[in-house]
Amino acid sequence: MAEPNQNTSIYLKGISVSYRIPSERVRSFKEYIIKRIQGKISLHRILALKDLDLSINKGEIFGILGRNGAGKSTLLKVIARVIYPTRGRVWINGIVSPMLELHAGFHPELTGIENIYLNGTLLGHTKKEISEKLDEILEFAEIGEYIHAPIRTYSSGMVARLGFSIATAWTPDILLLDEVLSVGDVAFQKKCEQKMKSFIHGESTTILVTHSPKLMELLCTRAIILDHGEIVESGTSSEISKIYQKRMST
Repeated sequence: MAEPNQNTSIYLKGISVSYRIPSERVRSFKEYIIKRIQGKISLHRILALKDLDLSINKGEIFGILGRNGAGKSTLLKVIARVIYPTRGRVWINGIVSPMLELHAGFHPELTGIENIYLNGTLLGHTKKEISEKLDEILEFAEIGEYIHAPIRTYSSGMVARLGFSIATAWTPDILLLDEVLSVGDVAFQKKCEQKMKSFIHGESTTILVTHSPKLMELLCTRAIILDHGEIVESGTSSEISKIYQKRMST
């Protein structure tokens, strides 16, 4: 894999992420502490990612497919610098706008409006910049009067709509989407797809984690299949879609 250059958006070399977890089931944190003090906890190491190499260019919409537990979310968290790899090199060219979990960046007791300012600030925008984009965010999110209610009263679809609207109100350098487009109604999913397509051939890079090979083939230029923390297939979205569907049917 060639070294990163000015056209490279994301470059990962030899990335491994390992966790130490109890060998036996522990029902509560209190039980864990007691057993740890008593020396009765046995830990074993698992590898969530294994010597992973990946290079993604600016302007790509890149797909990641894989079964539950394959390492998809861990990979996005490494790119977002939420977690640091146990081993390997991470090179990111641009500011990352992550949508890894529905409520990430939101405060449940604040209203939708207040959370727009909170989330926008976390993405590095000033209050003035957020105010200038407010009408656009509200129109795209289609929250209606609920925008004045606390986030804790929202459905998962409403949270996804608001989060996506904030993350894409400004053209992002790098947008990370973890199963976000699987939440909400079909009409809004189509709006999201159109928004993502507008990033193609621009400077924005998007990484889409999905269980839907059809969605990945529709939106992405290239893709990979992860399995037990390793890249087992890589290629064009059309190639990977066919391979993944075949793997899932066996």
